Amino acid sequence: MADVKNMKFLKVNNFKKISGDASFRTFYRGKKSILVFSKKDKQKNLLVYDAINKILIKNKIPAPKLISEKYKKNYIEIQDLGNTQILKLIKKSNKKFKIYKGIIKLLMKMQKIKKTEINNFNGNKYKIPYYSKKYILNEANLFFDWFISTYVKSIYNLHNKKKFKYIVNRLIANLRLPNEKFVHRDFHISNIMFYKKKLYLIDNQDAVIGNTAYDLASLIDDVRFKTTNKLKKKIYSYYITKNSNKFNIHDFKNDFDILSVLRNLKILGIFTRLAKRDNKKKYLKMLPYCWKLIQNRIDDQKIFKELKNFLKKKEFRRHILL
Repeated sequence: MADVKNMKFLKVNNFKKISGDASFRTFYRGKKSILVFSKKDKQKNLLVYDAINKILIKNKIPAPKLISEKYKKNYIEIQDLGNTQILKLIKKSNKKFKIYKGIIKLLMKMQKIKKTEINNFNGNKYKIPYYSKKYILNEANLFFDWFISTYVKSIYNLHNKKKFKYIVNRLIANLRLPNEKFVHRDFHISNIMFYKKKLYLIDNQDAVIGNTAYDLASLIDDVRFKTTNKLKKKIYSYYITKNSNKFNIHDFKNDFDILSVLRNLKILGIFTRLAKRDNKKKYLKMLPYCWKLIQNRIDDQKIFKELKNFLKKKEFRRHILL
């Protein structure tokens, strides 16, 4: 949140607060720019955020340009991309698949990024981190540490935590494709803006070098926007058709399903944490669809047998439909 001195600056320069996201950032709109404030986690939310934006722009992928930085005062000034989220366009459109085809082209362009280092605005080198197995495990553990500890307290104990960790580690060990692609990690239609007839990527600070299936799973199994299984399959098939010569399609489907499930378990934990720790309760309404997405991927697949048995415990029955 902006401090008292910054609030005076905002008032003088006619900046008004606008709706934010799930991070610790706050946003203010002026006549031609957006101010992004972040006291907590400001290295990631300001410094890394701009570094990733620069990498994207350097690779001709539209992202917000830096106008000025006052890092010591906890804010940066960036290009204003307007209010048109792709989410809004798709909700109104009768040609949803056509819009998704454009998004897939953006994804494919992003996955061609090779150079993953850049100097940040403080003059230091930033290198995009590797999406390690430990990293993925820690994220999946958010489900146990927050969702289970909040809603299924009777099984929140060391024995079950070890069991859940074992199951997740087995799934991670079954990933087949290498970690070698630029991965946005929040690649969904709420994080894509339509501005001057181009698609712009926002909320880019969490990018990693990881599995090529991750961002497609994020886009198709998007908890924020409900789509039919028919449309999901259509988007998936379009991506595969455009990339079938780049990987084994059976390995890709294996990884897509695993990463989708682990991502949505993580989201259950994050959304519970946002509600409980940060009083951001609006995300709780998305939990039922998140469970539906998980169910959609684990049904009738042997690789998820252990996870499904774990989630079938009677204590879960009030919260999920597996």
